[in-house]
Order: sequence, then C-alpha cells, then structure tokens
Amino acid sequence: MKVFLHVRTGRPDASEFAERLAAEFAANGVTADNSRDGADLVVAVGGDGTMLSVVAVGHDLHVPVLGFTLGTFGFGAAAEPDEMQNVVSRLISGDYRIAERMTVAATVGDQTVTGVNDVVIEKVDSQRLIELNVDIDGVRFVNYRADGLIVATPTGSTAYSFSAGGPLVSPALDAFVLTPVAAHSLFSRSLVIEPDLEIVVRVSRDRPVKVSIDKTTIGPIGPGDTVIIRKGARPARFVELDPPSFAGQVRHKFRLP
Repeated sequence: MKVFLHVRTGRPDASEFAERLAAEFAANGVTADNSRDGADLVVAVGGDGTMLSVVAVGHDLHVPVLGFTLGTFGFGAAAEPDEMQNVVSRLISGDYRIAERMTVAATVGDQTVTGVNDVVIEKVDSQRLIELNVDIDGVRFVNYRADGLIVATPTGSTAYSFSAGGPLVSPALDAFVLTPVAAHSLFSRSLVIEPDLEIVVRVSRDRPVKVSIDKTTIGPIGPGDTVIIRKGARPARFVELDPPSFAGQVRHKFRLP
C-alpha cells in the first residue's frame, strides 16, 4: 500500500500531525509521503480547502481520498486527528467503505475541466452586474441580472452555494443546485434539477465575467460566450469510516440544539 500525503502549507499543527501520521503508517509497513507515484490512497491534512485541492488528484489517479480535519468546517473530511491510530489500522485492514460522489464538468471554448464542488460564473468589476442567459436541456430557464451564478453538486452545496442562500443537499444524491448570487431579478431562488440535464450559460452583456471550477479559474469570457455544464464522466471517490447520517453531520457542524 502506498499513500500520497498532502498537507496544508503554512500551518505548523498540520505539518506536525502529518509527521506523526507518516510515522504511524511506516510503523505498519506502509509508505506515506508527498509523492503521487504508485499511490493507492490520497490523504489530506487540513480543512475543506485542503481536501478540495487533492480531490482532483485522487480523481486523476482513480484512487479514493480521505481527509483529517484540523479545527475547521470539515464537511469533506472523514476523520479527526485523535482517531489517527485507529484510522490507520482500519485503512490497512480494509475496514472502510468507498463513497462515490457526483462530479461536475464545465466546458469553456475547447477546454473542459472537472471538479467536485461547483462551477462559479461571476463578475470581475465589483460595481457592475452581469447578465446571464441560462438554458436547461435546450429550454430557456431564466435571464439573470446578478453578481454571479453558482452551479453546485450536492457535495458543493455545503460551500459557496450555501453561503449564497442555497440549500444543503445530501452528497448521496446526484443533482445540480443552481443558485444566483445577489440577483436583481424577479426569480432569485435556488433551483435543484436532475443531474443528466445540460446547463448552458451565455453572457449577454459587454462586461467581464470570470469562470472558475472548485476555486480554480478556467477562463474569462465575454458577450456571446457560453459555459456548458454537465455531470462529470466519473464520480470522485471518498473513504468513509462509520459515517453519520447527513442530517446528523449538519447538526454537529452547526451545533444545532
């Protein structure tokens, strides 16, 4: 077994924990380092941002991803640092399950990029709204005047989409969540649709627009340009260790009464 270990930079506590984690793997005859070569598993140490940055690696390598969360939101992480020895033992013995989560693919021009959280189409000029025409499966849905539009997967529904007023959706489901950002339109609610529909977003005014997927910019676009959004060809794979129900996870993260 070979583990690719990715650690959040700039955090001494993450580096210190990663050293202990690598030593625990080594004590059990498993190599865990920062090399992707031959990896059977990707382990991230940090928070949701760290986890997000390595999901693409796991997706490219066709291997599952596990996260250790260090004091942040941790929706995408599956283990706590104080569980380290037990987690390592279970990973080595195969005592876990793999959860597959829907991905999203965005095409801009001749470039297609796949992510696990969301596609964000947003304004560049902080003072001016953008106008976006949104078609779903070839049928006009809405013309937005807004700061932007988020098209999220269920996994991404807990991130920017939620901050913009979108619903939380269980990652066990496959769906798209469309959430406008500060819409100046009659319809400003989120829309949840089935995952097999094609979403086409067209810029309709001469204002700069930025497109990103999982916080990585994939290009500026202008008037008449389109972003085509579809379900990704392959799901992302996550290690799960005795996962709570989604409702239980939400309750824990938000400290609900």
